[in-house]
Amino acid sequence: MFVRTVYATGNPAQLGTAIRTLNTQGHDLLEERPGFRGAGVFVDRSLGTLFSVSWWESAEARDHSDQVMRERRPALLHPFAGTVAVENYEATVFPVGHRPLTGGGMRLTRLEFAPADADLAFDTFHAGVLPRLEVLPGFAGAALFLDRVRGRGLVGVLFADRAALDGSRAGHALIRHESVVKAHVDVVALEEFEIVHADVRPD
Repeated sequence: MFVRTVYATGNPAQLGTAIRTLNTQGHDLLEERPGFRGAGVFVDRSLGTLFSVSWWESAEARDHSDQVMRERRPALLHPFAGTVAVENYEATVFPVGHRPLTGGGMRLTRLEFAPADADLAFDTFHAGVLPRLEVLPGFAGAALFLDRVRGRGLVGVLFADRAALDGSRAGHALIRHESVVKAHVDVVALEEFEIVHADVRPD
């Protein structure tokens, strides 16, 4: 699986317009693209940040879709977005078989590592981190995105509701502290978002 992420910042008062447009026009555009396998929209309403993810069965399907989405994206995010950053990753770990989520919480961790340590980052997360995350109360899914060439990654952990997200901070911090040493990665940012919608269909 492969993903494209869009990170936009803007006026919090205009965020609702972007959410509605993405959930209607944006979703319809994505569904029309070959190889589309789901999408997620995550927001921080107080800060005015929006993080969206689209899932693709291949890197080729993702890249081909961007020819259309690149042209339509400014209109979809208008008038909210003041800045927009688009990135591509390989989804090396992703939620399987969970129900679509709405209204929960997501914690996003941004990672940097030496490109040669990409496999170590994957192995550490898959074998050591994921099993410990799965027993946190309210856990609803997790994903690991890697850019092996640039040495960058994202970890997204989903929780069923805001209370579970809030209550997981101490336990998740301990897991994170122990795992970054084993994986030889650096945490460069940590954010939390409300889940507007999250759904991935691997098959």
